[in-house]
Amino acid sequence: MGTYSAVRTLQNPKIGIAFTLVLVFLVGAVVGALAMNVGVHKGLHRVPFWTDSGKEISLHRLQKELDLTPEQTEQLKTALDDFSRYYQDVLAIGKTSIYKILNDEQKHKFDRLMNEPQK
Repeated sequence: MGTYSAVRTLQNPKIGIAFTLVLVFLVGAVVGALAMNVGVHKGLHRVPFWTDSGKEISLHRLQKELDLTPEQTEQLKTALDDFSRYYQDVLAIGKTSIYKILNDEQKHKFDRLMNEPQK
């Protein structure tokens, strides 16, 4: 009698649609979690372009995809270097401004927060 009741309940269109939506959501969540665990997650995080390794990756990719001439490549390298220095200066100015309002204990905590990986 229990099986007949379950089958009859699923034959109700509203319950059938709700059940299907919940099932699709759960399967999607499981597939997404598995994909993140097998390495898809690493591809979402790129090396920052203002670091030396990030600059090289950006330069190489742009050189290849834009089919740059050697002269253009050198000009792009100079532009990336300039931008990197500018970005580092902005970070340093921001950090200095923040340090001015913090006490020593807060500065220590701030440094720790800035050095831990983003979640």
